[in-house]
Amino acid sequence: MALVPMRVLLDEAAKGKYAVGAYNVNNMEQIQAIMAAAHNTGSPVIIQASRGALKYTNFAYLRHLMMAAAEENPDIPIAMHLDHGNCLETCKIAIELGFTSVMIDGSLKEDSKTPTTFEENLEVTQSVIDYARPLGVTVEAELGTLGGIEDGVGSGQVNLTDPDQAVEFVDRPKVDALAVAIGTSHGAYKFKEEPRLALDLVREINSRIPNTALVMHGSSSVPKELVEQVNKYGGNMPNAMGVPMSAIQSVIPHGVRKVNIDTDGRMVVTAAIRKVFIESPEKFDPRDYLGPARSAHTERVIQKMRDLGTAGHAGEIEQKSLDDMIEFYKQKGMI
Repeated sequence: MALVPMRVLLDEAAKGKYAVGAYNVNNMEQIQAIMAAAHNTGSPVIIQASRGALKYTNFAYLRHLMMAAAEENPDIPIAMHLDHGNCLETCKIAIELGFTSVMIDGSLKEDSKTPTTFEENLEVTQSVIDYARPLGVTVEAELGTLGGIEDGVGSGQVNLTDPDQAVEFVDRPKVDALAVAIGTSHGAYKFKEEPRLALDLVREINSRIPNTALVMHGSSSVPKELVEQVNKYGGNMPNAMGVPMSAIQSVIPHGVRKVNIDTDGRMVVTAAIRKVFIESPEKFDPRDYLGPARSAHTERVIQKMRDLGTAGHAGEIEQKSLDDMIEFYKQKGMI
């Protein structure tokens, strides 16, 4: 199956009452690991790249790796998504590269650190909608801010999403998906103790805007066993703590259709590589440590796909192109 607009995956997830994992990537091994997991479980998947990842790979390289994933996995629906776009120009670049979905993070100014006003967020989000929608590209926005900083993105401030503003926000730009702030945080050091997430806020927002897909950012679980393995083999990750999968699962029935996962992928790769370096110091071929890292990453994503309820749904997704989505938006009066 060719790349599909993310809206297609989110609409199907709404019908099936499950969530689709959105996995951040930076290199070939990560993409291969995620696609192996999707193939193993029969799962639709969102592969997403941040601005930092695109810069790291010189843009075109990552695009072609994602295209290769689609070519090698014709039965798996894949959305290619820009994570945390900071302005219209960044989103334009991603769309020109062939991304089928973009996120405009208008909750922060273009520096990706300073919180915006509600009106500023609306304005930049509308500018992206105006550009992307006539091309059939899915648009995700964010309302409220998360704690933590990852990949240069984050104010470090937690500002929970206001349900009243969510209603107004969705009605005006008519976004396809809305990332809500409920107390989650970017990075591996999200919390100092068991997190107290505003899960009731998800339920309230969903009751107010039931037809809009909700997105959870900062949702890596930072499993204790991964922290222990990283530290066992020379790492230094004290007090790393994430979002329990049980908390995520509790709000999937209440409109959460996309769950972002980045830190867990970084940790499982690091843990596997560190293990090879310590146990087999004679190894110097990158394949000897990137191969095990890729396998470990695959197993971790397989579990995520099962936990999110994505497994087994790939065959239910109808192949739709960007042109198909243009007609969809026209019929809905959204263009």
